Amino acid sequence: MSNEISRRTFIKGAAAAGVVLSASGCFSWNGRNIPEKVRRGDVTYDVLIIGSGGAGMRAALAAAGNKDRKVAVMTKLVPTRSASTMAQGGMNGVTGLTDPTDSIESHAFDTIKGGDYLCDQDAVEYFAERAGKNIFEMDYMGYPYNRQEDGHFHSRKMGGHSHPRAAYFEDRAGHAMVHTLFEQCLDKGIDFISECQMLEISMAGDKLAGVIAMDMRTGNFIGIPAKTVLIATGGYGRAYWVRTSNPYSSTGDGIVAGMKVGIPFKDPEMVQFHPTGLSVNGVLLSESSRSEGAILLNKNRERFMEKYAPEKKELATRDIVARSIATEIEEGRGVGEGLTAGVYLDFTHIPAERIHERLGQVYDLSKRFAGVDITKEPVLISPTCHYSMGGLEMADFHTGETRVPGIYTAGECSCVSVHGANRLGANSLSEVLVFGHTAGDGAAAYAKDHPYEGSQDQLAKDCAKWKDHFDEVTTRPHEGNRTVPEIRDAMVQTMWFKAGVFRNGPQLEEAAKELAKHEEDYKKCYVGDPSHVYNTAFEQYVELGNLLQISHAIVQGAIARKESRGGHTRRDFPKRDDANFLKHTLIFKDETGYRAEYKDVVITKYPPKERKY
Repeated sequence: MSNEISRRTFIKGAAAAGVVLSASGCFSWNGRNIPEKVRRGDVTYDVLIIGSGGAGMRAALAAAGNKDRKVAVMTKLVPTRSASTMAQGGMNGVTGLTDPTDSIESHAFDTIKGGDYLCDQDAVEYFAERAGKNIFEMDYMGYPYNRQEDGHFHSRKMGGHSHPRAAYFEDRAGHAMVHTLFEQCLDKGIDFISECQMLEISMAGDKLAGVIAMDMRTGNFIGIPAKTVLIATGGYGRAYWVRTSNPYSSTGDGIVAGMKVGIPFKDPEMVQFHPTGLSVNGVLLSESSRSEGAILLNKNRERFMEKYAPEKKELATRDIVARSIATEIEEGRGVGEGLTAGVYLDFTHIPAERIHERLGQVYDLSKRFAGVDITKEPVLISPTCHYSMGGLEMADFHTGETRVPGIYTAGECSCVSVHGANRLGANSLSEVLVFGHTAGDGAAAYAKDHPYEGSQDQLAKDCAKWKDHFDEVTTRPHEGNRTVPEIRDAMVQTMWFKAGVFRNGPQLEEAAKELAKHEEDYKKCYVGDPSHVYNTAFEQYVELGNLLQISHAIVQGAIARKESRGGHTRRDFPKRDDANFLKHTLIFKDETGYRAEYKDVVITKYPPKERKY
């Protein structure tokens, strides 16, 4: 065996060892998950970031660039367990290394076309200009990219793209990103507040007071004062529960907290259904599978994408491929029935060595959950809820600020309108880097220029309110009241079958009525566990409340949008309608219920035209 070691192997090993060693010190805290100064209540953060994924930690690094700023990241998990770790394919950006003919303009156009022209084009141009720079920046931080023979990182071509521009590490791109960023955050001395469930953003009148959270280890309710709060809590795929690639933590917490203080939920109806989730449980098989040559076959072993997207075939956009699979299943050419019906994803013509080198996680997931060795036989897949193009409205993409002073947002829980009606593969990790950086800078600048104007008294009142609510909820009788799992399962049936890949008006109206009934049942539901230490029953109760609100917003947006565009497909309105719906949906929630407003899409130099692949 050779004693030589490649630079990439060294970086991979050193990064892993560094994270393990650093994490062991970071998480000791004398046995505590919360810094002592937070427990004592004698720290006011300049920037308090909620969410420890790619956007949250990139924002933290940007905010901490000025050493005078007090910065913390709060997460209901631990920092390296965020949903970003599940991203697989890579991060897009024009670097000129694999394909020197690529251009920023080409990346921008591919993104706008892929988003079915619902993207704000000024934001997309800003994004495309900065994406490649962030890829180089991650390389400087030690990200272990797959390399070319010349030593530069290699890029793969993802669905809907005209050039290979997705830099990657195997099919574990997000996992490597999170660990790389976490290591940098530890080096910068950023505080981490882990295993704390955010409950609400506390406001003293129209002034930001801070955040109310539940310490899962003790059950205590804590108020954390902050000059700015940056919401980076990720998506809400668990509205579709078992038919999603998202982790159980993706429950829309930050979006609901933002809506409660007046930030609208923008384009909620734009939910992306990824074509290739394992049929057995919805777990994602990366788009890099198709990028590396995997093909889709129906039960007759026909390669059906040739008739739906003759040019791009399996590398058409995700919405097109997902609808094609769903159509094959509906028309009787799928395998199986119900929620687990699917088609085949076939890797068997790809050399096994290449699969193990570039698709190791896809191989492992197929083997572990479906019992299939993809080097020898096809695996059964079907569409799965994967991503939310919608999110909290980002009022200014140059700063990451919302319409509420002091509150910023980034990542999947935000809507910059970069992805429009359909996100292209590998644009998400690039987005969290670009706009995480931007929002972190914006929040730090705001904190520098503004004193803390909140109220410790308000924080104490809100903590007491939540304590009373906890006592009331956890002591309700079971008799006659539905349980949290019962309501959640009913919600999922409503969402998957009436607001899923295909939609129509009557079914959406039924879904709205059913969700209203679920919300009424939720108000008196049975939780049952009055304990304080790691009360996951109460945590799931809170998360279900968030998911019900998210689901209702999705359905309201879908009812109002009487057209088909990107991930939103109305069978009763099968055509895109630019005359009436080239605009963004804004859903507000107040005491009286939900209401919708609209906002024009920003067009710069790419006029809408028919989308063909």
